[in-house]
Amino acid sequence: MATARLTGLTYNYPGTDAPALADVSLEIDGGLTLVAGASGGGKSTLLRVLNGLVPHFHGGRIQGAAMSSGHDVVVTPTRVLARTVGFVFQDPELQAVYDTVEREVAFGLENLGVARTEMAARVDAALAEIGAAHLAGRKLATLSGGERQRVALASVLAMRPHTVVLDEPTSQLDADGAALVLDAVARVVDSGRSVVISEHRLESLQPRATTVVEVEAGRVRIHDARRWPPAPQEVALDNDHVAGAEVWSLRRVVVGFRSRPVAGPFDLAGRSGEVVALRGPNGAGKTTLLRTIAGLLEPLAGSVERRPGRIAYLPQNPGALLHRPTVRSEVELTLARAQDREPADRILAALGLQHVAGRYPRDLSSGERQRAALAAVLAGSPSLVLLDEPTRGMDAAARSALIGLVADLRRRGSAVVLATHDAALAGALADRVVEVGER
Repeated sequence: MATARLTGLTYNYPGTDAPALADVSLEIDGGLTLVAGASGGGKSTLLRVLNGLVPHFHGGRIQGAAMSSGHDVVVTPTRVLARTVGFVFQDPELQAVYDTVEREVAFGLENLGVARTEMAARVDAALAEIGAAHLAGRKLATLSGGERQRVALASVLAMRPHTVVLDEPTSQLDADGAALVLDAVARVVDSGRSVVISEHRLESLQPRATTVVEVEAGRVRIHDARRWPPAPQEVALDNDHVAGAEVWSLRRVVVGFRSRPVAGPFDLAGRSGEVVALRGPNGAGKTTLLRTIAGLLEPLAGSVERRPGRIAYLPQNPGALLHRPTVRSEVELTLARAQDREPADRILAALGLQHVAGRYPRDLSSGERQRAALAAVLAGSPSLVLLDEPTRGMDAAARSALIGLVADLRRRGSAVVLATHDAALAGALADRVVEVGER
């Protein structure tokens, strides 16, 4: 039985004229299949056909035929497809139902009617498989983005579906977490099941894959994974700059939640025209430290000082920032509040967003939403820029645009702090790298 077979499939989201998928015909036949292409090209839409979210959840118009794990997608309810097709979304925080790790991993098993005596063993095994056994007993609200991503994957693996579909599964993971996910993927494939993964960083996955499905403007091309070289994107930067006055500082700061220390003490400072990168494993405290620098969390000990000026903060979930009718109006609101006369088109062009400037931000792809959020927070001339995993869901061209934009902010005098697992990003931009380790 083929994993999936699409024949002449064309799909339009509600209220759109241009199809998200256009006359797609392909067969996915087991093993590991990679789905590649630029942000907004249709990758996530293609994946959502496999579990029926397209068209049953999103609505819209669909033509042609689609079979997934032996089911006719167009007529099969998603609750039936969910038994054979497990799906991990780009935004794991949107996938959670319960507030504790074990309950979350057990949720799918409850829906399948698995006996409680078996359920506990399958929950424990799934958490162990992706190196998250230590998260048992934790509340989801206390987890980092990368830890949530691993819990979401464990929730799918516990159900033992025929096909596992992963949308950017390593985008928030440190090197160890990404390796555990790749090992789990290899075991799923070795067990005779199928895995379909959309990723922008393919270096570790490509040697294990059989096929690359490239999606561009809703159309697909099929490649042999051994003969498909992704085009490298290089950015030339002018690194001849001098840091200025101190913009932020931490003195003996311990960060955490509700009297529970996460990391520290820290004695750090950053200057105008300087980029500081925070590196470290998932759960080490990078996001907590970044939010403390921003003033969103009070330190458990020590003192934080910030020079007066606008703070631009990008959280791990950029959707939380986007609430205006269009991408352009998000940028214009920031500029108006900052009383900055810079035209909105400047940053829209820098991040390659002019073609979606009139679109509702929440209707964009994950990578486009990430860029829209960056445009909304970075427009103008912020004094302090704080970015949490800014390349999440970005293709190579978008990453290059971000690097150029941050370099320009540094040149104009912004102090920048970015928390990232993206070693290439840190290497391209960081004047200093701070390793954030567990206490």
